[in-house]
Amino acid sequence: MARDEVRDAVLDAARAAFHARGYVNTSMKGVAAAAGVAPAVVRRYYDSKDRLFAAAMRLPFDPATAVPQLLAPGLAGMGERLVRATFEILGDEGSRADLAALFQAGASAGRAAQTIRDFLEASLLDRIAAAVGIPDARMRVAMISAHLVGLAVVRYAVRLEPLASAPEDVVIKLYAPLIQDLLDPSKSLPGRH
Repeated sequence: MARDEVRDAVLDAARAAFHARGYVNTSMKGVAAAAGVAPAVVRRYYDSKDRLFAAAMRLPFDPATAVPQLLAPGLAGMGERLVRATFEILGDEGSRADLAALFQAGASAGRAAQTIRDFLEASLLDRIAAAVGIPDARMRVAMISAHLVGLAVVRYAVRLEPLASAPEDVVIKLYAPLIQDLLDPSKSLPGRH
């Protein structure tokens, strides 16, 4: 098999695995077996599961570089950067098609949302929360995930109006303060000490 054919086989196997088993239950070893290659071959192309997921879903970013880029300007404006990053991920039609396929291929929309949430949390949000050192980080990350995955589902899968057709800048202005508040270490979460 030519190099491009091997990479395509790996990506096809990964896409099928993520659709069938979700992010958490898909392994690099399992993808390699499904593609008919050694695990080292998969690792030669993709050194982590989050990079494999990003490539299989045709996401327009590399998780290994996305977090440092999001963190570099500091905590101020992080909410807006996260919402913009969500739109960048979903701005590519191929990415949206692959994510929509997760919803159609999964046993339920819940499994697809879980796959996307698990990826967002493991690849981006947990790393950001750890880097900025916010209290109640796990709860805050879960709430940020709920907002961003909910935005993606309602805007692109359910297509609920007026959110589905609202200009991105309008939606960013609405969502960014919500996300920023959840990242603010000076603001305690209600019911938490």
